[in-house]
Amino acid sequence: MPNIKSAKKRVLIGKVNNARNKADKSELKTVLKKFDAAVAGGSRGEAESAYKVAVKAVDKAAAKGLIHKNNAAHKKSSLDTKLATL
Repeated sequence: MPNIKSAKKRVLIGKVNNARNKADKSELKTVLKKFDAAVAGGSRGEAESAYKVAVKAVDKAAAKGLIHKNNAAHKKSSLDTKLATL
């Protein structure tokens, strides 16, 4: 445990940021799973609406630094491919 006051604050801020990042990553995974479920369901309209939400979530995650921009591009490309096969 740190002794310096500013170091103690950084530990607390780190915990808050860690919890926020974990929640955001979990939300991203949930959105991607919902898109996969919509594609598996076979409904084109439902899949397209889930696609829009998923792409927005991936872009937000990349902007926040949760995932790398290349990883975001890979995920979006994968979403495109899945939607096109429907």
